[in-house]
Amino acid sequence: MLLPLRVSEYLLGGDAARDELAADLAGFVPAPTAPEVPRLPERPIRIFISCAEASGEIHAGSLAGALRKLIAAARAPAPEFVGIGGARLAEQGVRVIGDPVARAAMGFDGVVSGLPFYARLLEDTARVFRSPERPDVFVPVDSPALHVPLAHTAQRYGIPVVHFIAPQYWAWAPWRVHGYRRAIDRALAILPFEPAWFERHGIPCAYVGHPLLDALADVPVHGSDGTARSLVILPGSRANVIERNLPWMLRVAQRLHAALPDAPVIVLQDDDKHEQHIAGHLRAAGGFARLALGDLHGHLGRARAALSVSGTILLDLMHHRIPAVVVYRVERRGEMWMYRHLMSAPYFASVNLLAGEEVLPEFCFRGEGPIEEIGRALFRCYNDTGWRARCRTGLDQAAKRLGPPGAADRAARHVLAVAAPRLAPGAAEAGR
Repeated sequence: MLLPLRVSEYLLGGDAARDELAADLAGFVPAPTAPEVPRLPERPIRIFISCAEASGEIHAGSLAGALRKLIAAARAPAPEFVGIGGARLAEQGVRVIGDPVARAAMGFDGVVSGLPFYARLLEDTARVFRSPERPDVFVPVDSPALHVPLAHTAQRYGIPVVHFIAPQYWAWAPWRVHGYRRAIDRALAILPFEPAWFERHGIPCAYVGHPLLDALADVPVHGSDGTARSLVILPGSRANVIERNLPWMLRVAQRLHAALPDAPVIVLQDDDKHEQHIAGHLRAAGGFARLALGDLHGHLGRARAALSVSGTILLDLMHHRIPAVVVYRVERRGEMWMYRHLMSAPYFASVNLLAGEEVLPEFCFRGEGPIEEIGRALFRCYNDTGWRARCRTGLDQAAKRLGPPGAADRAARHVLAVAAPRLAPGAAEAGR
């Protein structure tokens, strides 16, 4: 019922919100920091960790591993983990009480069909929170739609909440921050400009760095040099995103291929989950492009330019310093209205936000969009030596601002610091 009022308030003050965010983007860039590990109790620390989809589960698993390592180094008893997640989280020794990850992977995303599952998940979690052996800290990972309600429940039972991967409320619909402020004890940000925004809204927030950099730490940076020839297409990793974007992306790439027939065009996927689906689109487009499965970074290391959907894949492109055109293709008029009127950020591509300028040309549109303009931008990405050099400088700047790897370790230290008051002798018992 309050949504129309919130939207109206934002439309009236939207310029101020955009100006504030612009100042954050251009302001001081902090280095990732973390507190020292506090003194730990002689009993096992109880940690509830939660994730709702595949990428969040990867980060949750890394965080659980980092917590185990820090606690072992402190010569304290091994922690007791319980939580929400899938098989990967269970492999980290977490006693899983519900699996929304498998549900998300199977595409059961309808609101009505999902209600019984999520109602049961909320109740099962609340049962753990109010049990005699309830957690010392609740650590939700990403997915604020699920985790903010769960955080409110944790607060009700006196359990502190550390949210790893603060939500991008700064980008659009910032009024959501009001409920978040009441639910979270500390937010952990993965982009360097985020703490200033959250602190201004009364939410303790620490910058810990981006968890993807932990995975990229040992990946060689080949760079896009003069020997790289391929144009890579990155249409996303979910079936509905691929269906929305790939046929259109192939039409754009076909124009470049007609002008530069010696440029190999490759559609990249990290696994074979959508192989047949993509192969059908490639046949329909005339077979000028081929599909490459696996060895993502090997193929990126040999790429000269990319046409990509928006997402974390842009950080992989940044890692290899690959010039790219980024697209966000929407289906409904309402989505375009929201993009034009409710978005606070000057860019939607993470690399551009990090650089503070449009290093990678980005386009949000419905239907065919400005296909000629996008085609010219892609040709420039591939063939304009001067532009490519300037893009490389911007990618270097974005990478520098993102900071070093080590996010999981820093996040784990913050979790233990927030839990510390509850871990003091007698504190947990007094709160029961």
